[in-house]
Amino acid sequence: MSAVLLIEVVVPRGALSETEREVLGRRLIDTLMVEDDSHAMEIIDAQRLITQVLVHEPATWVLGQRPAADAAAPPRYLVRVTVPASWRKEVCEHMATVVTDVLAETERDAGRDPERVRREPHALILVEGITEGGIGIMGRVMDSMDLTEYVSRPYRDATSDRAVPAQEEDKLIDPICGMSVELDTQLTLVHQGTLYGFCHGLCRRAFADEHGLSLSRQHVSTDT
Repeated sequence: MSAVLLIEVVVPRGALSETEREVLGRRLIDTLMVEDDSHAMEIIDAQRLITQVLVHEPATWVLGQRPAADAAAPPRYLVRVTVPASWRKEVCEHMATVVTDVLAETERDAGRDPERVRREPHALILVEGITEGGIGIMGRVMDSMDLTEYVSRPYRDATSDRAVPAQEEDKLIDPICGMSVELDTQLTLVHQGTLYGFCHGLCRRAFADEHGLSLSRQHVSTDT
């Protein structure tokens, strides 16, 4: 589980129409928060509530390359993805791949060569992590554990009366976010004789806090 807070896309003025900008923004959200079996729907819906996309057109765009070139011919892209710092490292590669794929689709729709954003340095993706204490939502500061609680609470409430999902094909279901994880993950806890697996150390900590478990007495793992 991860929390994408803000995606900012900077494109040269006039490179995309208003409709194309809207489609790009929607496509970014829909692709990053794909509705598949990897996450519970309650988690995806909660993540969508705190995710926003802004598309900017700066008045001036100067490229550093020589000889001088027009940033709009063909369009360059600068994309800044903001996440909590505790998630930045593990999502960086995924974000770079997914965002580039979305930009390639945008280029294809416009009748341009979609492969240029993979072949040339025409799309720069920056994944930035906000440090603890730097995120405010609903009038209060939220740290990584607060965000984990907020995003996972709808799923946890909806599944509180359900039996533990059956293990299948060497996988476990993260009880905090519903994500499937490999059975050999280092992020595990045993509670009342049942082995639980977790996609992230924060989910593991949330489960331990909820059930009064001591992480130090369980399988050693990292929380970031």
